[in-house]
Amino acid sequence: MNTVGKIALFVGGTLFGSAGFKLLSSRDAKKAYSHVTAAVLRCKDQVMKDVETVQENCSDILADAKAINEERAKKEEARIIEDLAAEDAEETEAEGI
Repeated sequence: MNTVGKIALFVGGTLFGSAGFKLLSSRDAKKAYSHVTAAVLRCKDQVMKDVETVQENCSDILADAKAINEERAKKEEARIIEDLAAEDAEETEAEGI
């Protein structure tokens, strides 16, 4: 590419960049940025509500799981006590015979 072409590209790029900068900093662009930012904030609020709901559900599930395990442990303990009582009864019966 010749020198004139390179200079023309540089000048064109500079003008395009300057016009783009002016366009991006215009009042209408700032208004658009404000609307987009407001939409993002609304979206963030909704996401945070959803996260709180999921956390509450997880807490409920954890509490239910702990209750199930406690109930299961009580049943297992009662079964062990019954088995020991039965063994004691068998031993007592065997000694008495």
